[in-house]
Amino acid sequence: MNDTLTIAGRTFGSRLITGTGKYESFETMRDAVLASGCEMVTVAVRRIDFDARDEDLTTFLPDDVLLLPNTAGSETADEAVRVARLARAGGLPDWIKLEVIPDPRYLLPDPVETLRAAATLVEDGFTVLPYMLPDPVLARKLEEVGCATVMPLAAPIGSGRGLKLRDSIRIMIEQAEVPVVVDAGLGSPSHAAEAMEMGADAVLVNTAIAHADDPVAMARAFRLAVEAGRLGYEAGIMDEAETAQASSPVAGLVTQP
Repeated sequence: MNDTLTIAGRTFGSRLITGTGKYESFETMRDAVLASGCEMVTVAVRRIDFDARDEDLTTFLPDDVLLLPNTAGSETADEAVRVARLARAGGLPDWIKLEVIPDPRYLLPDPVETLRAAATLVEDGFTVLPYMLPDPVLARKLEEVGCATVMPLAAPIGSGRGLKLRDSIRIMIEQAEVPVVVDAGLGSPSHAAEAMEMGADAVLVNTAIAHADDPVAMARAFRLAVEAGRLGYEAGIMDEAETAQASSPVAGLVTQP
């Protein structure tokens, strides 16, 4: 497929973004990233030892994969902004996955603090990719302050429950002027394919790959699912029908006298 994803002027051949957490080893993480074919991976800034950058997880990532720092662990806008600035000062890209999560049980993002942090970071020169509830009104406001994408959760982080919030996500896809990346809650390749068939521009997957019995094989499965879902969307999926529709033509058939 000659079908690329463009975010903030940068082009990606893959529409699958992966995470770097929850793997048993850095080596497994690296092999899964390679098998996924992804060109962007997220990493929590708090997991990076800036005093030992030659020994941390970033050294296991392929050179041509964009590292997307995230502000995981931030409960307020001020914390998220501080973490993002720390990442940039430490030599990481000025692309940031913005996460502001004060809720320890369901890990749901704070919409007010997310919007406030996004506005500050965009003004500060960051390319901001915000993690958010699938709220079309909030998505519009995040676009207006200059975010490069919107990243609605499909279900709570790490739950593997799939597209539980598909109706709101569908409205976001219909209205968004920036790429919509479905992020969090996808548990199987079929979930990713469904998101892509809906018209999502990309998906982000971490736990479903890292916690699989074979993370490398699962990474490849997600890669194929994303490609299949996108191809199906581009091809034009048939409309559902209330009644059966014969696959064989009924007109012009030879019948017995």
